[in-house]
Amino acid sequence: MESRIRCYENILEESFNTENVVTDTSSDQVYIESMILKVYKQFEKDSSLDPELPLLKKKIHSRVLKSWLFNLPKSYECLDASRPWLVYWILHSLWLLNDMPDSETLSQVVEFLSHCQHEDGGYGGGPGQYPHLGTTYAAVNALSIIGTDEAYDSLDRSSLQRFLWTVRDVDGSFALHKGGERDIRGAYCAVSIAKITNTCTEALFDKTAEWVVSCQTYEGGFAGCPGMEAHGGYAFCGIAALALLNRTQLCDIDALLRWIVNRQMRVEGGFQGRTNKLVDGCYSFWQGAAFPIISAILAQDNKELIENVLFNQAALQEYIIICCQEKNGGLIDKPGKARDIYHTCYVLSGLSVAQHSTGVGDPYVVGCPGNELNRVHPLHNVAPNLVYNAVHYFIRHPPPVKDKN
Repeated sequence: MESRIRCYENILEESFNTENVVTDTSSDQVYIESMILKVYKQFEKDSSLDPELPLLKKKIHSRVLKSWLFNLPKSYECLDASRPWLVYWILHSLWLLNDMPDSETLSQVVEFLSHCQHEDGGYGGGPGQYPHLGTTYAAVNALSIIGTDEAYDSLDRSSLQRFLWTVRDVDGSFALHKGGERDIRGAYCAVSIAKITNTCTEALFDKTAEWVVSCQTYEGGFAGCPGMEAHGGYAFCGIAALALLNRTQLCDIDALLRWIVNRQMRVEGGFQGRTNKLVDGCYSFWQGAAFPIISAILAQDNKELIENVLFNQAALQEYIIICCQEKNGGLIDKPGKARDIYHTCYVLSGLSVAQHSTGVGDPYVVGCPGNELNRVHPLHNVAPNLVYNAVHYFIRHPPPVKDKN
């Protein structure tokens, strides 16, 4: 499919209309649009001289990601309780860029993650830390990306399943850690972990789908818990969890689609996370990945709908490649923000979704053909073949314990 670059003049016409009512929200939106319009205007000038633009600077991003794997900037000291997340974000980004570390380095990563595994099951944020569903999800995904027998065998699934039971509540919800807050992230992480590691049972997720549906709001998106505001990250967690549980018929899919299509910004091309909020590069995945899930759900009744993208692929790719690349490597939230590992991972993940959204046919790549990234599984944010490999390895090697502790 031939890529299309939006004309600057057409983008300008979509500028936010304050309707002569000035608020903090409208002022922030006008300011961000003015910054991004300057970026697009300069790009249009540069691209007239270089037909290869826009160009994803893969080598620069790979180089900084590999440096972060061993030597994090000092500013990351505050994320000492998120170290499996940092490992996952880096490895997944490198997989997307098709530039994985060597086998010795990956073996060292497996050893480090083993030190994060808690004797009571699951993974903590670092060695000796208490287990948490978020860092367990990150560790399982990282081990799946590595994809070696050493990586798979390092995971104690007997204690993992016991840990999942300890954070489950009687209403089907999941706390992020023992005694911690219960929200839709916990439900999604638990389901994703259990599906990949073959520790999923009907008893473990009894009532979970119903609890997730109770988080769908009047807007159509999903909140973190019942009664709260719809949010892009929570919406992804909600629809992905329902899809993994094969219970999507319980939610209002039309309302979700209506809410999420309105989160793509007209000028920027990227997504906002909530109504009346600013664009943010990470929602390229959190909002963008919901679309192929929704397409697959709709295609259950009409097979032709699987080829419908439902959002503007070109505009999202333009926002990412033109506005979200840091010149020294790494990707960002929006122009004016600093690079970080989290945004590098989810902006690249969103770019992959935009390129391979339908999962069928040729990829749709804006700019240089070399901009194409590897494909991700929208339910797990790990490559489809790596999810398949992990699932089938764990099916062949079932955990040697009964369902419940």
